[in-house]
This record gives sequence, structure tokens and C-alpha cells, in this order.
Amino acid sequence: MPRDFTAVNAYQIPMDRFIAAWNLEPAELARLTDESIDHFLALLARADAAAVVFVPDDPAADDGAAADPTERGLAWTVGHNVVHATASGEEYAAVAASLARGVEFHGRPRSETPWRGVTTVAQCRQRLEESRRIRLASLRMWPDAPDLAKGYAPWRQSGWVNAQGIFAWGLAHDQCHHQQVARVLERARVARS
Repeated sequence: MPRDFTAVNAYQIPMDRFIAAWNLEPAELARLTDESIDHFLALLARADAAAVVFVPDDPAADDGAAADPTERGLAWTVGHNVVHATASGEEYAAVAASLARGVEFHGRPRSETPWRGVTTVAQCRQRLEESRRIRLASLRMWPDAPDLAKGYAPWRQSGWVNAQGIFAWGLAHDQCHHQQVARVLERARVARS
């Protein structure tokens, strides 16, 4: 059964408290990563290229972190959701590997595939499988006795997190995009009928 990150994503409970009762060893984080990527792939099972590039009507779209200010109000396609979610999961996994090895946070190691170039289901699947491989590889970088006292507050509302917490934020973020991809696919289906 997948973990429900709704309370964390709504900032009703800090991540470090949310994960306190878990056994968040690298093997469990790997299992949860596989589960999350598999969920994306299951959503894509009913998609076609038209659904991947479908732009939903979303008057509330507001991406305050958009690299290009002209894209701040754009509604996100399935391809955009996939490249963003995978980039975030990989970023958090890389930071987690550093923290686990006792390295202080020293900046965001983020690389995001240009979303406008992701226009097919095959490209989405490739990006998801690549992300799975990257995230799972990062967990193999953790030492046998990870430094769980090292941490930071990635953004104001997140609260302090250690290696386990920032990796879990990637999974929580995925959950938001699972929901968004499902909504876009449903809107694409309705628009075609």
C-alpha cells in the first residue's frame, strides 16, 4: 500500500515528524521509489501522444518557480509533469546521498529535461525509467551507518529534514504529480469525446 503524503504536502505535519515512525532504510526508500515510478507508468498505460501534449484549461495555474516568467501561468501537460517530478525526485535523492555521507547541503543539484521536447508516451516512459535508475543508484551511495543528524530546511514551509526526509520529499512531490497527471489525462479524454 502506498504511503499517503497528503498531510505533509499540505504542510499539516513536518516531514521529519511524518517519517519518524518509518523504517526508512535505503531498501524501503527503494521500494517506495519503485512504487511511485510504477504508479506513473500505470497512469501512462491509458495515454497516447495526444494526451501527453494536451494542455488542460487551468485558470488557477501559477508556477512561481518557473524559469521563464512568461510560463508562470501555463497549465502543465503530462510531459511537463513527468519531467518536473523526475527532476525533483532526482535532486532530492542526490541531496540525500550527500547528507547521508555527512556532507553539508551546498546547493541544489538540479537538472530538468526541457518539457516542450517530451511529446510522446515513449519519451515519458524513458524519462521515468531513467529517473528510477538515478534515484535507486543514489541510494547505493549511502554508507552503512548514514549521518542522520545532518540536515537542512529546503524551503520555509518544509521544516528541517535529514537524508531520509529529503528523499521522502521526492516521493511526496511525486504523489502530487500522480494526481495532476491523472487529472490531465481525464481532461484529455473528456475533450476528445
